[in-house]
Amino acid sequence: MKVFMLNGSPHEKGCTYTALKVIADELKAQGVDSEIVWLGNGAVRSCVGCGCCAKLGKCVYSDDPVNALGEKIKSANGYIFGAPVHYSSPNGATVSALDRLFMAFGSHMRLKPAACIVSARRAGTTASYDVLNKYIGINNMIQVPSTYWNMVHGSRPEEVLKDEEGVTIMRAVASNMAWLIKLLASAEGTPLAAPVDIPKAKTNFIR
Repeated sequence: MKVFMLNGSPHEKGCTYTALKVIADELKAQGVDSEIVWLGNGAVRSCVGCGCCAKLGKCVYSDDPVNALGEKIKSANGYIFGAPVHYSSPNGATVSALDRLFMAFGSHMRLKPAACIVSARRAGTTASYDVLNKYIGINNMIQVPSTYWNMVHGSRPEEVLKDEEGVTIMRAVASNMAWLIKLLASAEGTPLAAPVDIPKAKTNFIR
């Protein structure tokens, strides 16, 4: 059992990483492996809606980390997507990466547990949290709950660790993630392994 965790911050070992590390430590204590993967601080292309990923099984662009992240996503049992808040929104690189990851690799994440976490000095957390959660909601995934909205506050890693409530929220996310992964594993091979599939009806507002 393994959880894939995306650190979308341009800072490899900054506040977002610190929150994810709290989650990783709690997962380990409960017998679940994890990997924190840094998105990096280079350019990340945005999705252009070309549709090539449906034919290729990956994004047509291979000059940034998205396809490599997608390969890691395939084998994970759960997901944590972490981003810093920039101007009351998740940073642009994380949004661009998630747009393409969910388009090209979303089928590998369906019916698996996922959570999003955000990090900010002060404000913009709830708006950013809402943006990230929409990826989970549109992809038929299981949103992992916690004791509050999944956010930490601080300008530096040491300040994040002083956010006692934020730290306990991260630990609760990890605990609930471990619990859900184990529950799903116990259902394999039984009628409860997957829900009854309801085909999607797609309509347009203009007709």
